[in-house]
Amino acid sequence: MQVFVRDNNVDQALKVLKRKMQREGVFREMKRRRFYEKPSAQATREAGEAIRRARKLARKQAQREGLLPDPRKKKLLAARAGGGRPGQPGAASPGADARRPPARRF
Repeated sequence: MQVFVRDNNVDQALKVLKRKMQREGVFREMKRRRFYEKPSAQATREAGEAIRRARKLARKQAQREGLLPDPRKKKLLAARAGGGRPGQPGAASPGADARRPPARRF
């Protein structure tokens, strides 16, 4: 892995290096190798990772085919419709929350 420092801008080069290392999974690998992992635990972890990857792939495929709703579209529609927290731009009328009693938290 190589990062070039331009115009003596070391801070920018460090940011680029960290981003590259994050993308490559170096930090995750270092954290994983900090302690010994038994071969049986390693196999279990890898099997779980494979299952998660397969489920994620199947979920994305179902969303593309229209079998599942796409959560990104839901967020976009809510933002366009003006939903959101009170006091934020695009929120409902300012007096709408005044009619509802405050929520109790215990």
